[in-house]
Amino acid sequence: MKLRFTPRATQDLIDIAAYIRAENPAAALRVRAAILDSINVLTTFPALGRDQKVECVRKHITRKYGYVVYYVADYDAEEISVLTIQHPARLPPP
Repeated sequence: MKLRFTPRATQDLIDIAAYIRAENPAAALRVRAAILDSINVLTTFPALGRDQKVECVRKHITRKYGYVVYYVADYDAEEISVLTIQHPARLPPP
């Protein structure tokens, strides 16, 4: 499956790296790489994430650093669309 990032997800990744880079540039690279590695696993296992209340949206927690990735798996188009990437501390309370 192909991997596609929405503009929001792309901006989320840029913002995450910029925030961390202000304190530790090397850590920013490690975190970004870990997030991307975890997202790339979805191309092989698109059903890995948990179903959400919104139809077709799934949630995947990155193995390292615990970022929350919301995505849609389109099996017909063979594409994973990453909608947003958030740190759990920035998510609204349940």
